[in-house]
Formats: sequence, C-alpha cells, structure tokens
Amino acid sequence: MVFVTRFRLLASIVLCLLGTAGCTSPGATGTNPRIPESASSAVLRPGDSLTVTLQGVPDPSVNTVQIDEQGLISLPYVGALSAAGVSTAGLSQRIRETYIARKIYTTLDVSVTVTERYVYVGGEVAHPGRITWSPDLTVAKAVQAAGGFTLYARETAVNLNRDNGAYILDVKLAQKNPAQDPRLMPGDSLQVPRSPF
Repeated sequence: MVFVTRFRLLASIVLCLLGTAGCTSPGATGTNPRIPESASSAVLRPGDSLTVTLQGVPDPSVNTVQIDEQGLISLPYVGALSAAGVSTAGLSQRIRETYIARKIYTTLDVSVTVTERYVYVGGEVAHPGRITWSPDLTVAKAVQAAGGFTLYARETAVNLNRDNGAYILDVKLAQKNPAQDPRLMPGDSLQVPRSPF
C-alpha cells in the first residue's frame, strides 16, 4: 500500500515537471510580428472625443462632443452629422457647409480638434476597458495601464486587432526587449486570453 502511494506521488511529480517544461513560451527569445501602421490613423472613428469651435458668427461656441457608435456627432441647430471616416479638416468643412446650406449662418469658421482617442484592453487584465491613447503608448504600457495581467493570463499570446487584421504578440518578450514592444494606434484592441494551465 505504501509502495502504491509513493508511486502515485512520484508519478504526479513527474507529470507536473513535464507539464511545466511544456509551458515555456516559444517566443521568449524570438521576435514579435511586424505590425503595419494603421491606414486610418488620421481619420476620425467612433469613440473619439472632439472639440468643435464655431467662430465668426453672432453666437460663437465651443462644443465638446464624442463620436457615437453610428459615427455621428450632434451639434446645435443642425443635430446629428456623420463624423467617422473623415479627417478633422474634412469634418470642419462638412460642418461649415451644413450650417451654410441650412441658412443658419452665412459665414462661419469651424475648427475641429481631437481631445481624446482610445485603445481597448480586454480579457485577463485587472481592469479591462478603454485606455486613453498617447503617441508613446505600447502594448506593454497598455497592459500595465489596465492594471497588469491576472493570475490566469496567457502573456505570450496577446491578440492585437488593428484595421481588420489580427496579430499574436508575446508581451513577456516586449517587456524584456523594448524593440519588440509595438506602438499602439487609436482604435486598436488588445485581448488577453486565459491560459489553459
């Protein structure tokens, strides 16, 4: 009976060691894939926060708006306008033309500035959700801003979605080697999967 118990204990230890040996990340010394720059980084997208300034009119105004999921913003006197998919200059022109075409104003100066853009981090991080984008934001920094990985995170297989493309990244490698830590673009989405172990 003692022999059987010791044999089971030894077998359990061997299986655990074999399982641990199989958990090493193959990309720990490799490279992360090269991710192309976003083709649409200059265009506005749902979720962008904007400041729209109307000047040269009797009642100048500064409007803080956010592009909704349908790609629309709402402005005084004209209501909903399509804003996603164009540049800030294109949106300024669209707003100006709308006010003049509806005979609300005859002359108008419009400026549009982006105040906040976001990336999204989900899955096995402490605080999933959106993170304010900045030009120096990388994958590892975004995970850190989301509170870091949970205990069950699969750190070597984080999914980055950009412009309908998906890329698998080893964030452990990115943390060790900054050259392997790609910069994020507004609208990027990171998904941290759960480890099978």
